Amino acid sequence: VAFGVPATWLAVRAAPVVYAHLPVVLAVLVVVLVAREQSRRARFGAVLAVAASGTLGSVALPMQPDAVVPTGDVLSPLFAGLFGAPVLLAAFRGDGIPEQADARIAVPPREVVRPGVAGSLAGAAVAYVPGVSGAIAAVFALDLTGDDSGDRAFVAALSGVNTANTVFALFALFAIGDPHTGVLVAFERARLPRTLPVLVASVVLAAVVTAAMVPAVGDRYFRAVRAVDHRRLTAGVCLLLVVVAWLFGGGTGVGLLGAATAVGAIPPVFGARRVHLMGVLLVPIALGTA
Repeated sequence: VAFGVPATWLAVRAAPVVYAHLPVVLAVLVVVLVAREQSRRARFGAVLAVAASGTLGSVALPMQPDAVVPTGDVLSPLFAGLFGAPVLLAAFRGDGIPEQADARIAVPPREVVRPGVAGSLAGAAVAYVPGVSGAIAAVFALDLTGDDSGDRAFVAALSGVNTANTVFALFALFAIGDPHTGVLVAFERARLPRTLPVLVASVVLAAVVTAAMVPAVGDRYFRAVRAVDHRRLTAGVCLLLVVVAWLFGGGTGVGLLGAATAVGAIPPVFGARRVHLMGVLLVPIALGTA
C-alpha cells in the first residue's frame, strides 16, 4: 500500500509507451514463456495451448451472452473451464487430499521471503499490464530470484503476486481507468462507487483476517474435507461450475465451459505449464479483438 503511490506515478508515465507497443510486448512474453519449457514435447504443447486458448478467447470475448446475473460475462465460464474443471477431473481420478500432518510440509521463513518478495514486486508490475496473470508474474519472479526449490517457492511467489496485484490493480483502476482483474471488471459492471481508501482498507482487513484464520482453522478444514468422499466432492464442485457458467453466461456460458475444459486439458498431456492457457486473454488483446 505504501509503495502504491510512487509505483502508480511511474506506471502512469510508462503506460502510453507500453500500450502503444502492447502487441509486441505480449508476443515477446508468450515467446519467452514457451521457450522456458524443458522439452520439445512440452514446448509443442505450450504452443498448442496458446493457439487453442487464444482462438477460444478471440471467439468468446466479443460475445454478449444472456446472463441471469447483471454482472455476467464470458470470463467466468472460460476461466472455470481452462483452469478449474481439468484439475477437478484429475482430482476425481486421484486418491483425495493427502494427509496434512507431515512436519516436512513446514517451510522455513528464509525459503518463503525471497520468492514472496519477488512475487510481490512482479505482482505490482503486472497490475498495470492487461492480460498478464499472476501465474505469469510468478514464473518470472522465480526466474529473477534464481529459486529452483520447486512447488513451495512457486506457491510463495504466487501468493506475493496475488496479494500485490490485488492492491496495485486498485491503484491502476483509479489512475489509468482500466480494470485489470476479473474482480474489478465485475466491480465496474456493477457500477459500485469508486472510493479508493475504502477499497484499500477492505483489502488490508481481509488480509489480516485471513492471515489469522488460516493457522486457526486450516487443519480443521482439511480434516473436514478429508472426511468427505473426494469423488462426490469433486463431482459436486463440477456441477457447481456448470451452475455458475449458466448464471454468468446462460446456455452460451455452459457451452464455453465445455469448450474451455477441453482446451484446458492440453498442457498436462504434453507436460507443459497451464500458464500458457492465458493465451485466452493475451492473444485477443494483442490482436485487438478483446
